[in-house]
This record gives sequence, structure tokens and C-alpha cells, in this order.
Amino acid sequence: MMNPLTDLYAKSSNNGGTILIEHLQQVASVTEKIAETLNLDKQLARLGGLLHDIGKAHPDFQKKLANNRQIEFGIPLRHEFSSLLFLPLFHKKDWDALIDMIVAHHRSIKQDVRGQGILDLENTEGLEEIFNRHFDPWEDWSQKALTILAGVGIAIRNLTKEEAFEAFKYAVEYCSKKPLGWSKWKGVLIGADHFASALDGKIENHLPEIFKSPNLSAFNNRSNDLFSLSLIPTDDKRPHTLVVAPTGAGKTDFLMRRCKGRVFYTLPFQASINAMFERFKNQLPQQKEIRLLHASSKLIIKGSDSYEEKVMQDKIGASIKVLTPHQLASLICGTRGFETLAIDIMGNDVILDEIHSYSDVSQSMVLEIIKALLKLNCRIHVGSATMPSVLQKKILRLLGSKKRTYCKTLPNDTLDTFDRHQIQKCSSFEETIPIIRQTLNEDKKTLVVCNKVDIAQQRFKDCNELFPEIPKMLLHSRFRRKDRADAEKKLREEFDNSSKACVVVSTQVVEVSLDISFDIMITECAPLDSLIQRFGRVNRRRTKQSVSERIIKPVYVIEPPEDSKKCLPYNREILQRSFAQLPDNEMLHERDLQEKIDAVFPKLEVVSIDTHLVWEGDTFLLTDLCHFPSSVLMETLSIESATAILQSDLEQYEKGNSEERISLEIPIPRSSRFRKFTNFGYSKYGTGPIIIHDELYSSDLGLEWKEIESII
Repeated sequence: MMNPLTDLYAKSSNNGGTILIEHLQQVASVTEKIAETLNLDKQLARLGGLLHDIGKAHPDFQKKLANNRQIEFGIPLRHEFSSLLFLPLFHKKDWDALIDMIVAHHRSIKQDVRGQGILDLENTEGLEEIFNRHFDPWEDWSQKALTILAGVGIAIRNLTKEEAFEAFKYAVEYCSKKPLGWSKWKGVLIGADHFASALDGKIENHLPEIFKSPNLSAFNNRSNDLFSLSLIPTDDKRPHTLVVAPTGAGKTDFLMRRCKGRVFYTLPFQASINAMFERFKNQLPQQKEIRLLHASSKLIIKGSDSYEEKVMQDKIGASIKVLTPHQLASLICGTRGFETLAIDIMGNDVILDEIHSYSDVSQSMVLEIIKALLKLNCRIHVGSATMPSVLQKKILRLLGSKKRTYCKTLPNDTLDTFDRHQIQKCSSFEETIPIIRQTLNEDKKTLVVCNKVDIAQQRFKDCNELFPEIPKMLLHSRFRRKDRADAEKKLREEFDNSSKACVVVSTQVVEVSLDISFDIMITECAPLDSLIQRFGRVNRRRTKQSVSERIIKPVYVIEPPEDSKKCLPYNREILQRSFAQLPDNEMLHERDLQEKIDAVFPKLEVVSIDTHLVWEGDTFLLTDLCHFPSSVLMETLSIESATAILQSDLEQYEKGNSEERISLEIPIPRSSRFRKFTNFGYSKYGTGPIIIHDELYSSDLGLEWKEIESII
């Protein structure tokens, strides 16, 4: 005989086979924790967690789980609608909040991409038809559901069809009257549901630690004359921060000392995010719930093979989370999960580091994110080594001027101690080959930085031919993600720590917050603010000796091409202005950098993205309990939004779990999906990657878009 307490499931066997009553209890525990943090009604939050999936007791849903497929009658059962039928068990005054938590935790209430929102179905099927489909066979399944609800402490009684219908009708009418806005309750339930589902019965290990502010006292005890910002107090009462200081001045510590709550630390590149994550883990060894978030973050979590740790990276409640601003874009685009992100980040500290790195649409996105964060009462801390004055002024206006923002720069006499690079201009890479050879003969480390992947690959081949015995590596974005993670680890742990000659060839992924230091750099010309960041990878680590003896190391900058197409991804005019601002065969002085940057960027070029936003001033433009399934803006920003896999990896990819699939994917531009270089089609699994010939890929070079006669 069936026992509802043990024989009804929330998930199929392929997804863990979680028992329904256990899932409801776990979600309820997390909703309580989140509600407590937000000063919402804990008991009401708990009731929402216990009720949200009770509709999964419906026999049609259980058949779907047993068969691991959709059932036959066309439009699938929406279990959350069946959950609404039990509203009469609760006080009427609580219904609105309970509906907010339940009705849209999978689908928008209207204009759902699949047409399965409650108002969509009411419009196409009619109220009674949709009710009956989620009600029948009531006498059978409602008793099982009531047994579960009694088991979790809900006072139960038998409910009539009339009561259930009135509750369902109330929910539909309530949803139809929803104004513009967004619901904290929806964010609470979705955050709790995802948290509990990921950990699947093991929430007790993490629940006590989430939503805790980190102990950042370690950053208060690191005063050092070499790190000028470490000597400056951070106890100013203004909520926001704007600091512009050279690489190596201690910006990270300074920004962390300004934080009072949980910390969201944003950086522009995957490599710098990984490095910052490792830095925090090492500097704060006792701090739990430090997480990172980007496309392949699960591959970086190490120290143990903890499944729990890997699945927690994107979940709610981290003490410190390191991520890109793109992960915050749902706040301005209204895409799935934005309510959960909003309640997670609300009232906390957000660090926007190396904010100069964003341009065009990305820069506009970051400025709009700042506006959204201010609406959520976040404390915002902005840092950069190279920020045009026009951008500084724009950000300062957004933050509420100096009345609300603690601004810090370093005086000229301090900036002079950061002079460490001699700039040499050259006309071609070939001109630098004798210089590289001499550097390697002196057992020194060389970094070659290129603006495009194909150029970096060619430079790596050149170095392989010219210096076959010298250790070398290539780093760019067109590697399988697991190979990229290995390469970054190798760069930090082997090449950076080596005292022997080596060559690293890279694209601009090394520009920011990657704590590596080389003896010489050869770089293509880039916008001046980016160039200065690149220079920071040479002679990076200041010592008392390097400062007192004024140790200077060389950087060779290659003149920009005359052909605008060859200047891509940058604007030729900006490259020419940047190159003109550089000294030749002279030291680059830190005290002069702001003036030079302002000469290159005299005005702020803001790209309008208003048509993509859900905010218009203080007005939120989405109907409450709705979200967009996707965003053209976010897709536009996702330059590497398509993926490829090797033909030899296809079977492993299609049989693997999500982590295994991520590890095998190669990020590619969306335009690459339309290249002629493959006749292997696309996988139907994972991200739907293009399947490419193995000859297009090597572990040393990554993916090369080269002609292969056999597959054209």
C-alpha cells in the first residue's frame, strides 16, 4: 500500500529521486533563513516552502517522474497550479504572499515563452478547464497531499471542490491585477528551492553559514609602506567608495576594508576572477562560503572533490562571491532569477574593480547596474588603476557626489615611487625577436600580449620555432574549459614562480588582477588604459629594494596597423591616440598617466541600451511575477556565447553530467557557428555546441579556424 510520506517524489530517479516531503521541509528551512535576513515573516516564508510543490502529489506528475518524460495529454501538468488548490488551509490574509511564492516559481504568470503561465493558460483553456485538469482526480490525490502536509505540521481538513475552485479563481484574479513591480517573496522561494535542490538533503552543512557577513579583520592588519593604500584609513562614514591608484598600491585590501556586509566582488575576466577567488581562500582560510561565478567556475573548485561545494557556487547567501558584472545583468534586464539575485545582493557591498575595462555596450551595462544597485541600497565601491576623468565624474554623479562617496587617489610624490617601466616603441613583432633572445639568454621571463587569438597563436608558433628549448605556454579564450583552467593554474604556479627563462604568450586575458610578474613585455598597442594594465604584469611586485633602487624594466609596444580591420577589436583612432601618448625610450611616469588617459578619452561615449532595460528612472517596467526568458542585451554582451566540442569528445559530452560537459566546451563567437569548417553538425545536448574536427584543436594552441580539405 502506498505511503505518501515515503512513496511520493519531488524529483525523478535521474535527478536524485528526492522524496517530496523531504524536499518541502528542506525548502521551508531555507525560506525561513532567507526571510529572517530580509526581515520578512519567517513563519509565512516557511508555509510557502511547505506548500510550493505539494501539487507534485498529483498522479499525473508522479507518472511523469516514473516514466522520466512528459505525459500524454499535450500540455503538461503545472504542479504549482495544483499547489494553489490547498490555499484554503491557510489564513486568507496570507494568500497573497503564498501565491507570490508559488504561482510563478517556474513560469511567468503571463507571456511565458512556452505559453504556460497561469494567465496564458487561463486565456487559452478557460478558467474551469485549467482548474479541472489540475484538480482531478481530487479524491485520490488530495488525501495523499494532506497526509504530507499533516506530516510537516500543517493543520489539515478535507477540502471541497468548491473551496479549491474559489482558491484557484482567487489566484487567477489576483495575478490578473498585478501591477508593475517585482516580488521579494518570489525571490525568496526560488532562491530557497534552488539551494535545497542543489544540496538534496545536505542543507544542514551550509544553512548555518549562509547570509553571514565575512570576517575581514585580516585586511585591517596589513599596513605596509610598499602598499600605499594600506596606510590610509577606511573608516569614513560615507557609504560608497571611488579609488584610483596604480597596480600594486593595495586597492583590493583597501576596497575590502571598506565593506561592512556580505561582499560581491566583480572583475572583468575569468582569469582574474579565478585568481581573486584563490587569493581570498588563502587570505581568509577560516571563512566559509567564499564562492566564484563564471561559465566554468565548477572546474576551478578544488581542494576536495566536494560535489556540494561545486553546486553551491551560484546559489544564494555567499559571504563573498567573486563574479563578473555580467552575472548581475539580470537586475537590469529582468531575466529569469532576477528577484533572487536582488534579494541576495540587497543592502550589501558590491566592489566594481577594474571598471575601466568595459567599453561601449558593456560600459553602459555597468553604469545601469550601478543605478539598480543603488535602488537596492547597496554600498558600491569602485576601483581602477586607469579610469578616464570623464568616467570618474559620471560614476561620482551616480553615487551621489562626494557627499556620499569616499574618494581616494595618491599624491604625486607617492605616485613617483611606482615608476617602474621604460617604454620602447617598435614597428613590428619581428623587430623585438633579438630583444626576446637576449632576455632569454639572461634567464629572464618574457610576456608577449596580443589583441586577437589568431595573432597570439601565430606568435606562439614563432616562439616555438625560434626558442624550441625554452619553456613556454599560450593563454587565450579558445581552449577547452578544462584546458584553460589547467593553463591558468600552470601560469600562476609554475611560470610566475619560476626563476628561469620562459615565454608566455597571451591575449588581453592577463590584463587585470592576475598576480603575475615578468621581466619584459612585448605587446601590441591597445587603448591606453588597457595598456597600462598590461604593463602591470611586468616588474609588478614592489620591494623595498626595487623602490629604493628604482628598478625599471622594459616594455616594448608595437605600433598599431594602418588597416582599421587589423586593429580590431579596437578602434584605430583610439589606438593611434594611445600610441602617441606613450614616451619612446623613456620612463613612463605614474604622475602623468591621468593626463595621458584623459587625452585619449576626452569624452564619455555612452551607448544607449534603454530599450533593453526593465527600469525607467524609478519605474520598474515589468509586471510583478513576470520575467523575460532571455535578453538581447545579455546575448549581445556574451561574445563567447556559443560553444564547440571536439568530435572525439562527443560521446563523453552527451553521456556526461553538466560539469563534464562544461569542461569539454570551447567558447566561440556566435558567428563561428556559421563557418564552413565543419560538416559534423551540432550536439542536441548541453549548450548545443557545434561539433568540430579534432585537427582544429591542440592542447598547446587551442582552437584554430584553419582550412581542412577533408572536412570542407
